[in-house]
Amino acid sequence: MTRFARWTALAACAALLTAGCSGGSDDHDRGGTAIDWGRCEASGDTPAPGEEWQCGTLRVPLDWSEPDGGTIGLALIRAKATGDDRLGSLLFNFGGPGGSGVSMMPSYATTASKLRERYDLVSWDPRGVAASEGIRCRDDEEIQAAESVDSTPDTPAEEQAYLADAADFGKGCQESAGKLLAHVSTTDTARDMDRIRQALGDDRLNYFGISYGTELGGVYAHLFPKKVGRLTLDAVVDPSADTVGHAENQTRGFQRALDNYLKSTGRDPGQGSREIAELLDRMDAEPLPTSSKGRELTQSLALTGIVLPLYSKDGWPVLTSALEAAEEGDGSELLALADGYNERDASGKYGTTTHSQRAISCLDDKQRMTAAQTGELLPEFERISPVFGPFLGWDTAGWCHDWPVPGQHDTPEVSAPGAAPVLVIGNTGDPATPYEGAQRMADELGEGVGIVLTWEGEGHGAYGSGSDCVDSTVNAYLLDGTVPKDGKVCS
Repeated sequence: MTRFARWTALAACAALLTAGCSGGSDDHDRGGTAIDWGRCEASGDTPAPGEEWQCGTLRVPLDWSEPDGGTIGLALIRAKATGDDRLGSLLFNFGGPGGSGVSMMPSYATTASKLRERYDLVSWDPRGVAASEGIRCRDDEEIQAAESVDSTPDTPAEEQAYLADAADFGKGCQESAGKLLAHVSTTDTARDMDRIRQALGDDRLNYFGISYGTELGGVYAHLFPKKVGRLTLDAVVDPSADTVGHAENQTRGFQRALDNYLKSTGRDPGQGSREIAELLDRMDAEPLPTSSKGRELTQSLALTGIVLPLYSKDGWPVLTSALEAAEEGDGSELLALADGYNERDASGKYGTTTHSQRAISCLDDKQRMTAAQTGELLPEFERISPVFGPFLGWDTAGWCHDWPVPGQHDTPEVSAPGAAPVLVIGNTGDPATPYEGAQRMADELGEGVGIVLTWEGEGHGAYGSGSDCVDSTVNAYLLDGTVPKDGKVCS
């Protein structure tokens, strides 16, 4: 079972790093919190990043309601500013929830090279993620076995298996995380961000959040409005949407991206979508053979394979080839795309981004849909998209089914009266975080706080995606403090 509210394409190919440290501390906040910066170490077959990168660990409270109690370690990475006119640190979160900033930051540095002239580039693994006591809910064999579970159950037996698999996943998370499972919320991580700000020695937080990182930035602004420096939110999550609302938003967003893709090939979007839906239905009855030994392309894996290249226009030719092969009876290319999304390597080892993602989002979200409630919603989901609707509709029931800890809220609070202006970027062709979320984020941040910048483009995220207008506007804001006119459009 896969939820598509992920960072995916932006960082799906980033290597996993473990933050290591050696040497002494050189950053302290006024309260004595310190980060011991040192050499970044290699992890497995993944080499360490270049010598300009430093890694370290910061201790933070496990439970922020008991700040003097037990602590956990957060893994961080940074590269110092290249110029002399340093502004401070710029903290990045690349999305998820569950994405490793330690592994992603070095590969994103080229995109952010202009920003690095005046900022130290800094990122971290949020609590419960990767090197920050990352949660792992299943082993590799269990993950692969679960791929055969039907994510769009058609019979009582399939529905029972689907929900039993969801409950089993939650039990695995509880066994892995223990007490931590109740303390990996977005609010917990936003409080960690302020501790990071202090440890870096910055009076205000300068921040760049992408995808889920925009929700995290909004929550931070709400909790610490007077500590907001220059915040940029790109590929914006709609903070006004609950569990069902997010699923509907994504159904529309991915269908919109699929329509645009089909138009680019000269096909009618409606007819093309129906043909893809029919292909998926055939795989539901009979999975396709693949060149991967002992593995078939199921309906669920095929949909995951379709989703990945929709995150970027550059992936559209790959999608064309994979769909053509599937129509001819070979599921190998779509399976390879699904494996890329699911972080499965050639040896059969899987990454754990989705484990952390689920643990964080199910702690955040209070809403728990039943299968019966989902059944009532399915016709509307299918009307929005015959391709993505059934999967994302059923996801509302399965994602947090029988979760071991209760959720915290229906929607996150991001109002930030009195905060400095926050730059909110919406991309009209974004599949995972549809464009409408940017205006809703700006509205909830409050008048004079949320400043909307629109890019009429394709893909997940706008900065560094080929628009000189977007890049120059963001650079002027972060580097010079120039706030653009609210509603500016880059075509």
